[in-house]
Amino acid sequence: MALLHRAELRPSKLELLVPWLPGRSWFAGEAGAEVTRVAAYRFDDPAGEVGVETLLVRAGDGPVLQVPLTYRGAPLAGADEHLVGVIEHSVLGRRWAYDACGDPVYPPLLAAAVLADAGQAEEYFEVDGKREVRPASMTLTGSRTGRPVPTGPVSAGPVDSGGTVVRVGEVELAVVRQPVPADVPAAGGLTGTWPGQDEPVLLAYAR
Repeated sequence: MALLHRAELRPSKLELLVPWLPGRSWFAGEAGAEVTRVAAYRFDDPAGEVGVETLLVRAGDGPVLQVPLTYRGAPLAGADEHLVGVIEHSVLGRRWAYDACGDPVYPPLLAAAVLADAGQAEEYFEVDGKREVRPASMTLTGSRTGRPVPTGPVSAGPVDSGGTVVRVGEVELAVVRQPVPADVPAAGGLTGTWPGQDEPVLLAYAR
């Protein structure tokens, strides 16, 4: 489960993406345009230290873009090239936001979603000592391949116009940066739907 905070963020996550997105090879849309949120989903960091959130956004009137992010309470050593920016969080303090594809916490969580249909984290607020669940903004469906979820070395692979490759052990996973409806590969995939997008789009797949 993902504990959320009713907090002020400076800059906001979407504001942070405005200057960052146009520098990506997979970017499509109007550079400098307002970035709007379409939907989002989260994974749980087993250690409870890193926020792991994937935003589906648009820049201006551009297509939907998939942006997995991680949020950390301190800089991640050796990951400067993956830094999206720094956010001042009114509850948690300074948070470093990274392209999740370059953060070692993310690939194993994605592998579990793709290969074992691990799903997304339930989000909730603490209100007067009670949990107030926030409804999910989208639905995720993974494959149940029967393959064990890999462990082992994690790395980010090549980036092209269509997506980003991450590796966990011997498994390669492709993160689709401009998700559209597509067949799920036999090796396993992760699809999503949200209000206004009833046909599942392919978010990630094993290859």
